[in-house]
Amino acid sequence: MTKILVTGASRGIGAAIMTALGSADVMALGQSTRGALAADFADPAAPRDLWAQALDVFDGRVDVLVNNAGVFEATPLDLDDDAWVAGWERTMRVNLTASAELCRLAVRHWQERCSGGRIVNVASRAAYRGDSPAHWHYAASKAGMVAMTKTIARGYAAEGILAFAVCPGFTMTGMAEEYLASRGGDKLLADIPLGRVAMPAEVGEMVRWLALDAPASMTGAVLDVNGASYVR
Repeated sequence: MTKILVTGASRGIGAAIMTALGSADVMALGQSTRGALAADFADPAAPRDLWAQALDVFDGRVDVLVNNAGVFEATPLDLDDDAWVAGWERTMRVNLTASAELCRLAVRHWQERCSGGRIVNVASRAAYRGDSPAHWHYAASKAGMVAMTKTIARGYAAEGILAFAVCPGFTMTGMAEEYLASRGGDKLLADIPLGRVAMPAEVGEMVRWLALDAPASMTGAVLDVNGASYVR
């Protein structure tokens, strides 16, 4: 049975990932404040604590790590200096540093077991296209996640450790609905050739495929789910 740790699984894309992984031969454990494991990634100790909890629940073995937890919080340029820096550092801590710590723990775990494993990082279209002037930090954190994914893939493929990233554009989660409304939904939709935002189930299915079925030769791949609003 494949044992999978998913972060940020309480709603939206994370909940869709858990649904997609819900098969008889998969044991998926979701991290959320309302779920089996609790972790506040603003706390520097949280990634290590979460990993230890997952190993305990999974009887000492994790096969796949899915890093989905993240925040999308505006930090306008005209905030005072301390508030702007605090917003930047919180977003980096939650979106990138916590994911990096979990990736490191996973890689070391698989090296010790000589077992190989898979990492799927949920990044964003913003990693390539950028984001609004109030979200420099969000775009930078997701670009860092993409670069980290590629580095892990190149560094550990020979040990059977594979890494993939998914870059959604707007996705119909509660967060996306609020953002679309605040920006004038029709105008934003006009920028998406498909004419609609992605559904969480679409992203969830892509993550499931990468976690379980994607061929090893795809390691290092970054897959887009953005309705052709950004192509590269």
